Amino acid sequence: MLEKMLAKIVRDEIVARGGALPFARFMELALYCPNLGYYEAKRDTVGRRGDFYTSVSVGNLFGELLAFQFAEWLEEIKSPGVQLKIVEAGAHDGQLARDILTWLESNRPALFGELEYAILEPSNRRREWQREHLERFGDKVRWLSGFDASTPSARVTGVIFSNELLDAFPVRRFGWNANKRKWFEWAVAATGDHFAWTRIELADNDAPFAGVPASLLDVLPDNFTTETSPAAAAWWRLAAASLDRGRLMTADYGLDWEEFFVPSRTDGTLRAFYRHHIADDPLANAGEQDLTAHVNFTDVQRAGEGAGLKTEFYSTQSKFLTKILEKTLRDKGFGGWTPGRTRQFQTLTHPEHLGRSFRVLAQSR
Repeated sequence: MLEKMLAKIVRDEIVARGGALPFARFMELALYCPNLGYYEAKRDTVGRRGDFYTSVSVGNLFGELLAFQFAEWLEEIKSPGVQLKIVEAGAHDGQLARDILTWLESNRPALFGELEYAILEPSNRRREWQREHLERFGDKVRWLSGFDASTPSARVTGVIFSNELLDAFPVRRFGWNANKRKWFEWAVAATGDHFAWTRIELADNDAPFAGVPASLLDVLPDNFTTETSPAAAAWWRLAAASLDRGRLMTADYGLDWEEFFVPSRTDGTLRAFYRHHIADDPLANAGEQDLTAHVNFTDVQRAGEGAGLKTEFYSTQSKFLTKILEKTLRDKGFGGWTPGRTRQFQTLTHPEHLGRSFRVLAQSR
């Protein structure tokens, strides 16, 4: 029933726009439409009962390793009278926040006592799910609707981070017309009871890939498709502007700029997931399946650097977590490496699991 209600909303907007809805808007409605979108209506989207696994699904270790690293970063910048903050954006159900706070409370009690943990969450429904997981931390956790870089008191001294957030920002999908040697945009049309792809022409001043060399365009096949996410880059730019001092970090599926234009990647990186399998049609079952596209880390990195941040780390999740691991082995306070912890670490870092497909970007001011 909810799916049909969401489909009607999409269909009505297609009609209102003259028969073609840009895919970015379709993705926004499918994922975030109030009360009906995938992330609004479905609580168990992650883990065994959901549609996909994340690093948090593996166990507590991911949050514990992040907590260890965050504590080190925070100790570097602490100063009298300055409120230290950790700001998590896209906290899902709050499990990662709980893992981080639990480790800090047990292993860095002094830092924990003076720390504020904020969750950036515009959805009231998701806030309710997060509060259930974080109830025991009381006033230690607060919620924000968004960044306010223009207000000095709202700027962050500490760590702003996200895990699998940017890949869920709506993307624009573009196709290459090899005969006309120009890009067009993929949009969504209504055909009977189904949604289908349709083309819309780009305005003369809309040049999404102006920097792609002509030699590369020459080898792209007809209808070659790829994506951009202006919303993800804009969000990162705003987060960077909100960071007064500290680190801005994300872990996500992603590629460098040139990796999007491999001629064999003809269908781009957009994927739909349903019950741990890639679904055949991203336009089917709106609100019932996850939609995701790889992050363009080149764009995101440039957005941060353009806002004055320095890139400290950019590589695979495997390398990032291994660097933290090496430091924990010299710190008796982290705790012993049990067989369970070792298995989790292997899953988080193995190239065939989460180690290579996830990348981490960390920038600082």
